[in-house]
Amino acid sequence: MIRFLARRLGLALAILFLLSFLMYGLLNIAMDPLDDLRQSPALNREFLIETRIRQLKLDVPWPARWWDWLTGVLQGDFGEAWRTGQPVRSMLGGAIATSVQLVFAATVIALLLGVTIGVISALRQYTAFDYTITFIAFVLYALPIFWFAVLLKQFLAIGVNDYLNNPQVNWPAVLVLSVVSGLFWAGVLGGNAKRKVIVFVSAFAVSLAVLAYALLSGWVEHPGFGLIGTLVIGLAAAVAMAVIFAGINNRRALYAGLTTAVVGAVLYIPMQWFFYYVPMSDLIAVGLLIVAVLVALLIGWAFGGPDRAVSMRTAAVVAIFASVAIYTDRVLQGWQLYSNASVIGGRPIATIGAATPNLGGDYWITQLDKWTHLLLPTIALVVISFATYTRYERGAMLEVLNQDYIRTARAKGLSERVVIVRHALRNALMPLASIVPVDFISLIGGAVLTETIFGWSGMGRMFVQALSASEIDPVMIYIMITGGLAMIANLVADFLYAIIDPRIRVNA
Repeated sequence: MIRFLARRLGLALAILFLLSFLMYGLLNIAMDPLDDLRQSPALNREFLIETRIRQLKLDVPWPARWWDWLTGVLQGDFGEAWRTGQPVRSMLGGAIATSVQLVFAATVIALLLGVTIGVISALRQYTAFDYTITFIAFVLYALPIFWFAVLLKQFLAIGVNDYLNNPQVNWPAVLVLSVVSGLFWAGVLGGNAKRKVIVFVSAFAVSLAVLAYALLSGWVEHPGFGLIGTLVIGLAAAVAMAVIFAGINNRRALYAGLTTAVVGAVLYIPMQWFFYYVPMSDLIAVGLLIVAVLVALLIGWAFGGPDRAVSMRTAAVVAIFASVAIYTDRVLQGWQLYSNASVIGGRPIATIGAATPNLGGDYWITQLDKWTHLLLPTIALVVISFATYTRYERGAMLEVLNQDYIRTARAKGLSERVVIVRHALRNALMPLASIVPVDFISLIGGAVLTETIFGWSGMGRMFVQALSASEIDPVMIYIMITGGLAMIANLVADFLYAIIDPRIRVNA
């Protein structure tokens, strides 16, 4: 393993060294820092040109300038954007943080949704649900991101903000959404015609009731989960995770999940006092989540069962759902204060930027402001990635389901849940292990169109601005970081192969 890592890292460093040399030479040809001065009508134009040549050392051969740049980078000096005099290091810190903040949630959501819908589509092959998901995936995959982003601004941001200023129930839209929900769940659960009708009617009724309550009770203007909502989320997660991880007949795992959900609901009120008296931060929030998972693991261990690890895993996932529900509820409690702030003006869904200037407020208001700014770009990125992951997972699952070992597992009498979750799904994740790390790194490298349309100053926007301004230092650092991260992503993919498939081993 050590020899393998050393060999891969050594090869990566050699490639980065060669990449930096070649890209510096190509940028030297492509960029013209004197272009604006050559077109200048100033009387001292020649003097200005000579001054800039000395400033940027353009009279020195580019290999020598590349070496000076490389030695500076190795010493921690990344250069500067010469037009503004801003150090590249200061530009880089904010750009990387912005890009990671923008793409992390989008990648996680797209992966979870893509894998889930892809597996269900494969299991319901050649049904109306499968055809519908395939059609939607192709449409979303071909969707121009710049056009979709404009639609989000118009119909989601502007439309929702207008509705919040003059809330009126649109019953036709409510009925359409309820019908879509009924059709979706009928397609997911499948079965004979009678079962589909029962599922459709039940899902339609529940969706209609929930939407009607949310709109008529004023929940949209005062969002939140509360104690009851947190308990319902926890119990639903407990049942779902028990079914997926252990099967409904494993009572120990189910009881571990349900107990964790009840404990989360019991702690809802004490946590409100904790949030009130303790100044919060992201570090404290992560610490609380870790504590919640540890307590859940202890609950799962105490219940035990035929497979203690399954009970512990079920309880831990339920704890994450309950913790996120409590945290989200506390953030949403500041909705009215945030929406009525003078700088918000009753239009809380943001369309541009990463934060509201001069907002003020405590940690919770800042988090809510961050979420409202993340909403639109996250949806835009999720839609594109979701289409890709769904198609990959569907194809991989169909291929795995036709393998001999799946037929053998079914012939041995294993339940369909065990066959799908423990045998088929693990191998069907192999293609995603190759593309997800690379996709994530690529997005960190800059979702250029998304960042530009929504006004986020991330890595992609930094690269485009530096390239248009003929500033070679920021461009070179961008290339080196994205190139290095791409190599790390491929290394991570190799290790994911070994984790997912025990037959694969990373040997020297």
